[in-house]
Amino acid sequence: MYDRKTWIVVTACTVLLGLNIYFTPKPEPKAEPPKGESVINGDPSTPGGEVGVLTETPIEPPVESKTVTLETDATVFTLTSLGGGVKTAELKHQNSVVDPEKHVVLNEGESSPVGAISDGPDRLETINYVYRENESVPGQKAVFLGKHPSGLIVKKTWSTVPAEDAGSNYTLDFQLDIENSRDATMRQPLEQYSLFLGRAKPLHSKELTPTAFFWREDGSFHNENATEFKGGMFSKAKSLIVESAEEMDYVGVSSQLFATVIRPSEVAPGGVWSKGFETRLAADDDKQVLGVRAGYNLPTKTLDPGERETYSYKVFMGPKDNRMLRQMGDGWGDIMNYGWFSIFSRFMNFLLVHIHDLVSKISDKWSWGWAIILVTLLVRSLMWPLYARSNRTMKRMAKLKPEMDKLKEKYPDDPAKVQQEVMGLYRKFGINPVGGCLPMLAQIPIFFGFYRMLQYAVELRGNGFLWVDDLSMPDTVAHVLGYPLNILPIVMALSSFIQMQMMPNTSGDKTQMMIMKLMPLMFFFFCYNFASALALYWTTSNVFSIFQTWLTARMPEPELKAKASGGGKSFMEKMAAAAEQQQKMKKARGRVVEDESPKKKRGPRTGG
Repeated sequence: MYDRKTWIVVTACTVLLGLNIYFTPKPEPKAEPPKGESVINGDPSTPGGEVGVLTETPIEPPVESKTVTLETDATVFTLTSLGGGVKTAELKHQNSVVDPEKHVVLNEGESSPVGAISDGPDRLETINYVYRENESVPGQKAVFLGKHPSGLIVKKTWSTVPAEDAGSNYTLDFQLDIENSRDATMRQPLEQYSLFLGRAKPLHSKELTPTAFFWREDGSFHNENATEFKGGMFSKAKSLIVESAEEMDYVGVSSQLFATVIRPSEVAPGGVWSKGFETRLAADDDKQVLGVRAGYNLPTKTLDPGERETYSYKVFMGPKDNRMLRQMGDGWGDIMNYGWFSIFSRFMNFLLVHIHDLVSKISDKWSWGWAIILVTLLVRSLMWPLYARSNRTMKRMAKLKPEMDKLKEKYPDDPAKVQQEVMGLYRKFGINPVGGCLPMLAQIPIFFGFYRMLQYAVELRGNGFLWVDDLSMPDTVAHVLGYPLNILPIVMALSSFIQMQMMPNTSGDKTQMMIMKLMPLMFFFFCYNFASALALYWTTSNVFSIFQTWLTARMPEPELKAKASGGGKSFMEKMAAAAEQQQKMKKARGRVVEDESPKKKRGPRTGG
């Protein structure tokens, strides 16, 4: 009886609950925002407001991608909604070597734009962002909004920088807003995502500097060439390179003369990944060149539900112009990557640019070629006192040749003794044998500094001199049996040979003279396929040296006078004496070992 009453009560309650739900008035449905709009702070009409927790309303991407352009005096940045980044940067003042009718275009041929997000090395997004036209300013600002499968809402704002800022013609401000729209904390931290740096590849087959990716860490510049991915005799090929730093200043990819760089507004720990690829310079060109693509990791951060982070960057896509990058300050100039001879390269570039500024006021025709000649003459003129002293030393050494020949006859089997006596002669007559080599030694850092500077002298691109069309390229005038005919390196080699022939032989050493005569040939092959500006510099230097030698040959001969006796031995003399002592000790030890070696005993005689 009790069980029957219980079931009657339960059944009656269930029926009453159902009737209550059925007759309760339903609320009016909320109007959905237009497709492509996100509900920010619950109000779709405030697209520029602070991003809070988003509703379940999805951000639906457009069916077709959209491209817009931001333009400066020197660059046309083409941005795409497919990835929400910079698809290409067309440099209006830089013409292509392959097709002079076209401009240089950075990141050309890459499917993903600079600023695209990847959730792992080279795993780039294919999201089509919504272009926020009501927040954008044509030609100056572009805003994209998109939602990732991970639940991240991403807003990318690109804008040009003030014209008065150094490097403004090639730089964009990039603001990245990221919000976690899920009800749970992010499954992985932001550092697992990275911003794509785009690609860098050679612009022509004669580029001597390989493409590379680089980063600046706490004031130290690091560079990895794309050849690391190909491997070589002493290294294995790499499919991926990953680097990290505690204080990342900036990261980038570069070819010989151009670079793409992303720099955060605040220095923070970060990482960079890079991969190599092979491509062709033109569709009808079978030659493969090696390029590089890379990404820059986002800072370490895990977002809670509805939490938002904002990051600001400078994105540079332009030429590696030393003066412009130095004016940008804060380590931008390190992108030039001059290496060991940086101090000489920077000085030579300083001279070249400022002398060109003066020459161009008189005449703009061939101004860069005249600037190279004037820089060479100025540097060689500053070295004239050093050269005069060297020439005087070499002439005085030549007058000692008869005495040196006598020493060789006196000690035919003891070269160490001959060397010691020769040093004694130098000391007696006050001759420093190193003095004759000083001009050559002084020219080495200047030459390699100039060489490194010319590798990245984008200022010379497209500027000719005499028959040279482009000082940043070899001065090829024709092809003979398929080989280029370059005139300036040939003139350089001939002038070097004439200069060597005019130099006096102070030692009489045939091997030394042979090496001196081979040097023009070595420099000829070194410079033949390099920028013609280097051959112009070296030719001018040779002509100046020939004039110096001719002039000094007509000056009075230096007198060879013995110094007053007294004073200790010179450093070179002490070194020669030490070498002689070592030789004597070695011979003495050899005799002792020979005398103390056991002699074989003779056995008893046997009759036969």
